Parts: sequence; structure tokens; C-alpha cells
Amino acid sequence: MNSFWLAFSKFWFKLVGWRLASGVPPEIRQAMMIAAPHTSNWDFIHARAAFFLMRRNVRFTVKKEWTDIPVLGKLMMSLGALPIDRSKNNSMVEAMAELFKQYPELIILITPEGTRKYQPRWRRGYYHAAQAANVPILLGYLDYSRKEAGVGPAVYPTGNYDADEETIKAFYRTKQGRFPEQGIR
Repeated sequence: MNSFWLAFSKFWFKLVGWRLASGVPPEIRQAMMIAAPHTSNWDFIHARAAFFLMRRNVRFTVKKEWTDIPVLGKLMMSLGALPIDRSKNNSMVEAMAELFKQYPELIILITPEGTRKYQPRWRRGYYHAAQAANVPILLGYLDYSRKEAGVGPAVYPTGNYDADEETIKAFYRTKQGRFPEQGIR
């Protein structure tokens, strides 16, 4: 755990008046984690701070080339970036499933909306990667109405995407993004 980012996260939450409501259950060592609703660029800062406060190594995937840039690459890696070499594997689902084989403790953060605007159809890669790796899907959230960050229940993929997605979205409908009109309906 990076002590600088932990101290910064404590300072940040105090400065902006946010609180940590819940964390990743300690028995869960590997998972895909959804970050939703994703309606603002500020979401990354609040979410990243929350995960440092949880003292869990939550990672996010980036193209390997981003980590090759001298200063930016070091910053990205310190924030939890996990480089993916797309020249070796064009399937992000397969690449993420392989990462779970490499790391016995790994939580990968993903925004299935794929944008900060309202998106009625989510990208399904997070679901297929969780299924392929046989890991749960954690429901990470930011609720701007309560200034609260946390992790909801774990959802174990059943193979029925539509039913599982409805369960997931029902949870997120109780959370408000920075721009509520762009959130989950």
C-alpha cells in the first residue's frame, strides 16, 4: 500500500466531505468490480481515494503504451494501472481472465457504461471476464447525494446475463451520480 496515496485519500475525503460507507469483504480476494454510476471525471478521484482508504489493491486496465510514458506511466502504475499488451491478445475478456491466473489477489475495476453519459446498454466484457475467471462481480459505487463511496453486494454470474444485469442495475438505481440525469435508469 502506497502511504502517500493513503494519506492523500484521507485528506481528500476530509476536504470534500465524503465518507467511506463499506469496503470489499475480506474473504473476496479476486473479483471484477463495476464502478457506477459513472457520470463525471471526478468519479475516478473519489473512487481511487475510496479504494486506498479500504486498503485494497483495486486495479484498472490500461493500454501498455500508457505505462511506457516516463512520468505518466509511473503515476498511472502508482494509482493501480494494470498494463494490457493488446499486441499479444486482442480480446480484453481473455486478457483480464489471464490476469486473474497471474495474480492470486486481484480486483479489476471497470466502468461498463463505457462513457460518462447515459447509456442504456452496458458493455458486457466485465461479465464475461468474471465468468471466464470464475470470480464474483462487486458493485462499487459513488453516491453523490450522500457523499458516500462503498461496495455493495457481490453478484456471482449465473450465465443469464439479462437477469444478472437487472439485479446489478436495480442496486445502482439507488445511487446518484454527480449528474443524475446521466445515470442508470
